[in-house]
Amino acid sequence: MHLKKYLLKGLHRLQKGPGYSYKELLVWYCNNTNTHGPKRIICEGPKKKAMWFLITLLFTSLVCWQWGVFIRTYLSWEVSVSLSLGFKTMDFPAVTICNASPFQYSKVKHLLRDLDELMEAVLERILAPEHSDANATRTLNVTMWNYTPLVLIDEQNPHRPVVLDLFGDIHNGSASSSPAPARSCTVHGCKVAMRLCSLNGTVCTFRNFTSATQAVTEWYLLQATNIFSQVPQRELVEMSYPAERLILACLFGAEPCSYRNFTSIFHPDYGNCYIFNWGMTEKALPSANPGAEFGLKLILDIGQEDYVPFLTSTAGARLMLHEQRSYPFIKDEGIYAMSGTETSIGVLVDRLERKGEPYSQCTVNGSDVPVRNLYSDYNTTYSIQACIRSCFQDHMIQNCSCAHYLYPLPRGERYCNNREFPDWAYCYSHLRMSVAQRETCINMCKESCNDTQYKMTISMADWPSEASEDWIFHVLSQERDQSTNITLSRKGVVKLNIYFQEFNYRTIEESAANNIVWLLSNLGGQFGFWMGGSVLCLIEFGEILIDFVWITIIKLVAFAKSLRQKRAQARYAGPPPTVAELVEAHTNFGFQPDVARPGPDPGTYPDEQTLPIPGTPPPNYDSLRLQPLDVIESDGEGDAI
Repeated sequence: MHLKKYLLKGLHRLQKGPGYSYKELLVWYCNNTNTHGPKRIICEGPKKKAMWFLITLLFTSLVCWQWGVFIRTYLSWEVSVSLSLGFKTMDFPAVTICNASPFQYSKVKHLLRDLDELMEAVLERILAPEHSDANATRTLNVTMWNYTPLVLIDEQNPHRPVVLDLFGDIHNGSASSSPAPARSCTVHGCKVAMRLCSLNGTVCTFRNFTSATQAVTEWYLLQATNIFSQVPQRELVEMSYPAERLILACLFGAEPCSYRNFTSIFHPDYGNCYIFNWGMTEKALPSANPGAEFGLKLILDIGQEDYVPFLTSTAGARLMLHEQRSYPFIKDEGIYAMSGTETSIGVLVDRLERKGEPYSQCTVNGSDVPVRNLYSDYNTTYSIQACIRSCFQDHMIQNCSCAHYLYPLPRGERYCNNREFPDWAYCYSHLRMSVAQRETCINMCKESCNDTQYKMTISMADWPSEASEDWIFHVLSQERDQSTNITLSRKGVVKLNIYFQEFNYRTIEESAANNIVWLLSNLGGQFGFWMGGSVLCLIEFGEILIDFVWITIIKLVAFAKSLRQKRAQARYAGPPPTVAELVEAHTNFGFQPDVARPGPDPGTYPDEQTLPIPGTPPPNYDSLRLQPLDVIESDGEGDAI
């Protein structure tokens, strides 16, 4: 009760200023506001009052429309890009060096023997089918051929193409290299395609190629992937090129270096790769000055004579410049250095700084990306390339039940191979061509907010020259092989010069195009131009809204009070009862006064019954009645509510 009393008093005090009705509140606002239009509506005559009302309504609509445009523009989170130049001593980038051939053929020949024989037979059928019966006595192990064969497609009738197997005379797991008698076309008149099947050959698709060179290369790579996926990585590392044979000489600025200053990682496409100035814990090496004399100089021997003939058709060294703590995706971002040349690479640095949420979907460290980073075992930073490849490997495991050899292997999973997963090639090809899969991974992965890019200027020249190659090869052969004979050739050596062109670096930074100051300035400018108002006018409008709410609450309280009184009066059909009627209602009619009667025995009635127990008379006053308190004392001013 006390709380209700104080609440009503507080409402009364707050509501006292503007008035007790909505009309009084509106008139009070128009007379006291600093906005020009509402004052004229109250002060002018009927005609001008209508005119000013329409003008005020029109300009208010324009202000609300402009405010909506500016707020929507602000919430679009647009960015502006600024370019700034800096000059300072910079850390030298990490340099990754790989050989174009992942393995030494002399060490993997025993693994690829059956595949190479099958490849030679395929080439004979493609190049000279009419003369391929010269090797008819040779038998081939075509187990892997049965999983993914190459076929010829005769499209002379586009509506009914004819599919012919290159080895149409295969029986019982072996085949001779003689031409199939039923074959009626050659590679010159037919297209070469790869047949990929699943569910024991009941569901098949064809991967077409415009050239037989592309077809046999992709087919051989697919079969080699099946073979190498079953070999432990420790053995694969031993079959690749060791650092002491690949890196012949090293010089960083004025300091000598060797292959021991490189970190080794195994890349499925390029075998052993070696990284200079790389790691999370080691301090990056600074570059003392720009120019070729202060960079990294390398002499490499790619050993081209020991390349795998059908697996690698490119000769050279693959290299990439990247940040010290990032994983090198050298297949996608690297460049080739040609053998027999000196390649000079001048480096310029671009630093990208993107705005985070809500301006862009970039991430700082990848912790908010819902994809398991399979490259985290290398202790490297997040990159969108690592995320996309990890996402593809996850989809590969979900759809094909095995992991692809070219991507890191998650714990508890196995690489795909024909023996355990005979349908993996069909599944991989279908997943690789799936647009939905690519869009899913792109939507899940985010760009890094901070990134460093190295722009390269490349120039090449023959090295060594004819006049100096004899003594250079003699010295290098003596240093590596302790031989007085020349064990190197121009086809295998590569010289690299990597240096900063200048210490100027560019910073490309994103900033908010529309900040809160811009928003408030435009909102205030529009309000002042169309309405002649300011922030104080908005405060006045807020005050009138609060008063409107209080008046509404008071009216609701009054309505509830009147409704309660009406319910109390509805209990009586007529006028209120008098005091006498109320007393009579409480009279005990069972009370009988004791009156003396003549008779022999005053204790009994004539009919011999016992006298009743006397009743208790009710009080003859109504002072104990409770009256409802309908009037609440007001404040000191003597007002009643």
